[in-house]
Amino acid sequence: MVTGVSLAATPAMAGEIYGGVYAHAVDTPFTLDTQESGTDIQAGYRLDPVAGPLRLQPYVFGSVNSDGGTDFVGAGVGRKFSLGALYVRPGVGLVVHNAPSTRVNPDTGYRTDLGSRVLFEPEIAVGTQIAPRLTVEASWVHISNARLFDSQQNPGIDMIGVRANLHL
Repeated sequence: MVTGVSLAATPAMAGEIYGGVYAHAVDTPFTLDTQESGTDIQAGYRLDPVAGPLRLQPYVFGSVNSDGGTDFVGAGVGRKFSLGALYVRPGVGLVVHNAPSTRVNPDTGYRTDLGSRVLFEPEIAVGTQIAPRLTVEASWVHISNARLFDSQQNPGIDMIGVRANLHL
């Protein structure tokens, strides 16, 4: 006889894996031209929502640029808000990148380096479920220092693309 031990099984946290293809260094009002281009391949893992009123989903991800531009890895939290057949998923995190520590645009003379090795990473996605465990999203990912580490410049880099999420 076993006393004081619970034999009930506890469910494992499954989460979801995701991956996508993004246009790198898209020109938006949030960026300056960093002289980068190419396509980014992003992949990540998102945990199931954490219990509590906010239902935040922690995530980790990485991004590799096809043209030798800025690559990065990061972690953050997001939240999924249902809007009928669609949903919106905002998130915010921090990334570490490999861009040059000093870079100047030869045409304008503006510094276009990212200002610090650690950057903020806000993102937003709009998606829909296409199968019981599969969703697809259009998403925008931005990385920048928000002028906190260098008040003189903040070029940032925007990526816009699509990703698929597979719930495990």
